[in-house]
Amino acid sequence: MNKQVKYTVGFIIALVLLNVVSSKVFKRFDLTEDQRYTLSDAAIHFIDNVESPIIVDVFLKGDDFPSEFRRLQNETKQLLEEFAAENSNIVFNFINPLEDEATREGNIQQLTARGLTPMQLSVQESGKTSQAVIFPWALASYNEQTVVIPLIKNKIGASQQELVNNSVQHLEYAFADGFKKLVTPKHQKIAVLKGNKELDDKYIADFIKKLGEYYFIAPFTLDSVSVNPQKSLKELNDFDLIIAAKPTEAFSEQEKLVLDQYTMNGGKSLWMIDAVIMEKDSLYNASGTNFAVNRDLNLTDFLFKYGVRINPVITSTLYSAPITLAIGEGSNSQFQNLRWPYSPLASNNSNHPIVNNLNLVRFDFANQIDTLKNNVSKTILLESAPLTKLEGTPREISLDLVTKEQDPSLFNKGNQTLAVLLEGKFPSVYSNRIKPFKLQQEKDLSVPTKMIVIADGDVIKNDVVRGVPQELGFDRWTGQQYGNKEFLLNAVNYLLDNSGLINIRSKHIDVAFLNQQKIAAEKTKWQLINIALPLVLLAIFGFTYNYVRKKKYGA
Repeated sequence: MNKQVKYTVGFIIALVLLNVVSSKVFKRFDLTEDQRYTLSDAAIHFIDNVESPIIVDVFLKGDDFPSEFRRLQNETKQLLEEFAAENSNIVFNFINPLEDEATREGNIQQLTARGLTPMQLSVQESGKTSQAVIFPWALASYNEQTVVIPLIKNKIGASQQELVNNSVQHLEYAFADGFKKLVTPKHQKIAVLKGNKELDDKYIADFIKKLGEYYFIAPFTLDSVSVNPQKSLKELNDFDLIIAAKPTEAFSEQEKLVLDQYTMNGGKSLWMIDAVIMEKDSLYNASGTNFAVNRDLNLTDFLFKYGVRINPVITSTLYSAPITLAIGEGSNSQFQNLRWPYSPLASNNSNHPIVNNLNLVRFDFANQIDTLKNNVSKTILLESAPLTKLEGTPREISLDLVTKEQDPSLFNKGNQTLAVLLEGKFPSVYSNRIKPFKLQQEKDLSVPTKMIVIADGDVIKNDVVRGVPQELGFDRWTGQQYGNKEFLLNAVNYLLDNSGLINIRSKHIDVAFLNQQKIAAEKTKWQLINIALPLVLLAIFGFTYNYVRKKKYGA
């Protein structure tokens, strides 16, 4: 056997072995700078042990999509391919519910009834504008359970490109969160505090309903503290998180001690507190006025010890949500949306997972928070816009304010803290103090735990129309959707998340888009360059080649 035959046989054997090995070993490489196609460990964790199919139906499909949303469609497909590569039980389909004219209207009604509302877009192609309807949703089903997965991440004032960019960043978390709800049984428990005249159930119904998709929810009344504080603390310690939704009656020292020791034992808490008594509804009277006064909840020393102070001042800002008022008399009156500085729109440019890529959060008569030095770590989550002023109390508030021009020079206090996260080992409020009663195993320093304090109780409050709770954060007068529900859900998930799933929200992805205006303006130039120029070059080459050939070989 000569060398050439040996080399040929060796090459064939090596090729066969390579094919055998490659059929057994599968590896994908993510060469993108931002690692957009590399799934986080937390996302993989929830699908690793799935042994029956998770069927994902994606309704983001169509031929008349704007180019930006075709990009979102492709990014969704590629992300699901990554999930399917990790576990073959992830099966996905792309469906166009508007494709068949005969079933189009029926599909729209059926999907809308399930909460999958359509979205209308402006399509700008070739310098022309048209309208398109899409369904930016997915349904994931597993073992006879189904969850809705949103593919669009709304943000007030965002362009379509910014909307898609935000949505692409949110995709991995959206699908991982949906898969978690399908495959992970609920086990953590949340107590909604009662007994201090907190918001009625109908005003927190929408958020509590959303929380119920993730956690067990139950009311907890502190009234029994005065009778049997040890039993109350034991029962409270069974909960992983407590929510105080706008208490309006002062806490007793006995109740504060139980709450303090709950924190010392590692309990998480979400506080939404008004330090000023003032309601928007109280202004809807004949005079259109009311007085804002301090509200004493007997929590000042409680929060001060942990490292924050809610000041009894009203945050007023030029960057705010409008108030809707009826202007005119009788049948000639019309509803108008008017500037209202007492409804701050809060945000934060932080990359923290609670607020990263978050829509604006609406507050009403919010107060201001100071952070104090101690060993507890503090992270500002939400703050007002720079054009802000602080108004002390008591103070008369009047609806006539909407008719007056505001002087921007008076709004000179800069960004004001409205929500803060506290993490670490908390000192006990009652350390080295006389306690209202004796508890077993009292602690002066907590185990590592977390707490979020928000200087407004209305941040959780949904509207109620004819006795029916509305969606939290939705303004039915302007049609705007604010980020209240998402912010609070992120806050609770962060406080209770042991898997690191919420941290996926910190992932940053840059999506490059073509400039549609520039494309329309330079369309003819680039058509000539890409179509006519190659033909001209080919003709020149042919002419030159024939000329040289004739010159060289001609008689």
